[in-house]
Amino acid sequence: MGAPKVMSTERSVGVVETRFYEHRKPVSLESGMILEKAVVAYETYGTLSPSRDNAVLLCHALSGDAHAAGYHSGDSSPGWWEDMVGPGKAFDTEKYFVISSNVIGGCKGSTGPSSPNPATGKPYGLSFPVVTVSDMVEVQKLLIEHLGIEKLLCVSGGSMGGMQALQWVVSHPEVVSSCIPIASTYKHSAQQIAFDEVGRQAIMGDPAWRSGDYYGHAGPVRGLAVARMVGHITYMSDRSMEEKFGRILKNSVLGYEFTQEFEVEGYLKYRGDSFVKRFDANSYLYITKAMDYFDLTREKSLMRVLGAARCSRFLVVSFSSDWLYPSYQSKEIVKALKMNGNDVTYCEISSDYGHDAFLLEFVEETRLVRHFLDKVMRDGRRC
Repeated sequence: MGAPKVMSTERSVGVVETRFYEHRKPVSLESGMILEKAVVAYETYGTLSPSRDNAVLLCHALSGDAHAAGYHSGDSSPGWWEDMVGPGKAFDTEKYFVISSNVIGGCKGSTGPSSPNPATGKPYGLSFPVVTVSDMVEVQKLLIEHLGIEKLLCVSGGSMGGMQALQWVVSHPEVVSSCIPIASTYKHSAQQIAFDEVGRQAIMGDPAWRSGDYYGHAGPVRGLAVARMVGHITYMSDRSMEEKFGRILKNSVLGYEFTQEFEVEGYLKYRGDSFVKRFDANSYLYITKAMDYFDLTREKSLMRVLGAARCSRFLVVSFSSDWLYPSYQSKEIVKALKMNGNDVTYCEISSDYGHDAFLLEFVEETRLVRHFLDKVMRDGRRC
């Protein structure tokens, strides 16, 4: 399955604090609905330069949050991109001011379906308005403005984070100097939508879902666990699953009964059971729906849409065994950028880890990102 990954020996950003920005004015959403106010959970790493020209925004994937790196006081759990963010790492916090925020619709501090509805004082549940990737970006921009930043050196992320990064250069090209979408796409395919729908149906089919009004009750833990199990299968590759599990039995002999007899069955159950302890089922519905709605080409060709980003440089990264967001989707982005005359670098990293590679192949990613950002920082704004 390739060379085993070695945890970085570089220094960590250390203890960090999650902060909260509350935008008290109504936020207009793409659906036409209004969000009366938005709270955004975010973390920052490094120091903003006096000229405010070294800010990097990191966007998380489906189940991520604001905690990209470092450790919270009293909690040793590392951030979701721990090996990519810190002194001497890809997003070097001795050079860059790195920002990571939780998306709206989420459940890790930003306003979402589990947040109290100001009109009732009770959790929104399904009364929370449907949000899109574009809405997530617009709220992120409010945060960036709150931090006093007019120009981002880079926006980057993997999977859904890459979608947000692309939406940034389309919606606010004047604000973004460079973009690094990793293992991502410019629109969800039918297959990607299909997998998300299976997960949503698992949640909504759980009697404990209670039409989204389960707060104060046990909640649809089995449905959410199954959704995560299905999702996790898509994050791995056939080869990685074969090499990790094969047909290994948990016990030495078959029991001829409906229990988790194979190691892979037990692993999926563990992943599902762990997930329900840290994620809200309604947020899973809202975020997967936002991903399915994502399509930069609803009104124009990809080339025309990306034409707005002529001043941005791009590093597009995909992985050879990623069948959830296959390389052809990244290549379509690269082709459109090249036809526009954009400065774009593309790399398909050979990996057996499937879609999870964007979280695991940090050695190769670091080489690419470090060189790319050094050049962007050195050359400065071109337009």
